[in-house]
Amino acid sequence: MTDPTDFEKRTHEVLEESAGRLDGRTRSRLTQARHAALAQLEQPARHWWRSYVPAGAAAAVAVLAVFMWSGPQSQAPAAGPVEDMDLLADSDAPDFVDDGDDLEFYEWAAGEVES
Repeated sequence: MTDPTDFEKRTHEVLEESAGRLDGRTRSRLTQARHAALAQLEQPARHWWRSYVPAGAAAAVAVLAVFMWSGPQSQAPAAGPVEDMDLLADSDAPDFVDDGDDLEFYEWAAGEVES
């Protein structure tokens, strides 16, 4: 160890002097508190997270039960953009345009699906 500095020496002297002025009852209580603190250090630490494991397991079971209870949806899946384009590009598809104003759009969409 390194030699104590002047500050450390003076601090040690002041603390020793102030401790020497304490009455016997106070010294006894401080000693008991010190021994109690040291005894707690010797005990194995309790893992605080262990108290949350049962609650976490119950929450996981509840989420799983709700998920299984809701079951698969009976609705048909929505068609994606590719299926929509196939419908528009199909020659047998219904005629969406009566006067042909948007014909260019449908031709462009059919070209996008093919490329």
